[in-house]
Amino acid sequence: MKKILKRTAKVLLYIVLFLGIYVLAALLIPFIPVNKNKDYRSPNDLTIYIMSNGVHTDIVVPVQTEWMGWTTYIRYADTDLKDTTYGYVGIGWGDKGFYLQTPTWADLKFSTAFKAMTGLSSSAIHATFYKNIVPDSSTVAINISKEDYEDLIQFIMQRFDLDDKGNSIPIPSVNDGYGDMDAFYEAKGSYNLFYTCNTWSNNALKAAHQKAALWTLLDKGIFRHYR
Repeated sequence: MKKILKRTAKVLLYIVLFLGIYVLAALLIPFIPVNKNKDYRSPNDLTIYIMSNGVHTDIVVPVQTEWMGWTTYIRYADTDLKDTTYGYVGIGWGDKGFYLQTPTWADLKFSTAFKAMTGLSSSAIHATFYKNIVPDSSTVAINISKEDYEDLIQFIMQRFDLDDKGNSIPIPSVNDGYGDMDAFYEAKGSYNLFYTCNTWSNNALKAAHQKAALWTLLDKGIFRHYR
């Protein structure tokens, strides 16, 4: 019995130490900048945005440019994007269970959270169309070159799970917490304790050679480098 208690105490101690190191790293590492000398306000070939809803971040890009037409892969309301007044699309990556089964925090199930944190769940890409974007405290405009944008395109496209014909795979059933301008697609990779939706957005900015944190789990880790 004593041996069991000692082993249990040791396991609990390791768990506490792990959580302590994890929290400390999550608080401190986001302060370490990447591309800190990049001037994101300088005039350049086009403007993208980093947008947060307070928890989750999206990379917002023009729907159509000479370098990429996103409607080739992303549509809304199960139809082609025919309304040309929608000039931007926000693209985010995250846990499929959270997207489809958790319209509000009140609907969060332990099984969904457990699968997401341990990387046992699959992932999805969430796209939202906008007519225009107004920068504010939760949205930052970033002016980038076409070369940087091409690298960003490659990063985003690598997360799409494509069918045998090279087409994106839509997820038809979504919860009532989303509107007609939202679309979901099967994605590669797994959400986990070390790689969240905000980690993905932060890595997207790094891929585009923009200001970012070395690593972050939260949206604040990104936005602190744009304030």
